Amino acid sequence: MQLREINKIRYRKHLRMVFAGIVFALLIFAPATSALIISLFSNPEASYLFHNLAGVVIAATIVVFVLKKFRQHPYMFEVVYVWDLKQQLNRIYRKQRKIEAAIENNDKDAMIIMNFMHRGSKQLYELDDNTITMEELLRKIQIHDKRMEAAGLSSLTDSYNPAMLDRF
Repeated sequence: MQLREINKIRYRKHLRMVFAGIVFALLIFAPATSALIISLFSNPEASYLFHNLAGVVIAATIVVFVLKKFRQHPYMFEVVYVWDLKQQLNRIYRKQRKIEAAIENNDKDAMIIMNFMHRGSKQLYELDDNTITMEELLRKIQIHDKRMEAAGLSSLTDSYNPAMLDRF
């Protein structure tokens, strides 16, 4: 995965529309499928809890199917990119202790991974207007940049490959 420039305004607009679409679809499909299941498979004395739950599960399945179907649509580019970036950063975060230990031993792959994590986090913070910990992150980026420069590595994220994480 490579970091890409994302238009913040477009990302926010598309995220709101996708989220509103999901909510709207669930509000329509969940009660409709629940009512259909109740009318087909229930009797008046029975509890409708599991019928309603089945309706919600079916509605959620429909929404997931539609989202997967339209994942490659240009309208979804920013939303999918940020989703994938968050997943990638989460994967790195789960292995962060091992990666940081490898950085102490001047492991170049670990440095590249951590560089990607710092710069990807910075991009997410900027897209989400999360400025609370931005100063600390910028300080970490500066320290890491010096370490990478001393190791003869570029601070660009182009050399990051998700397969590098398999070592840790």
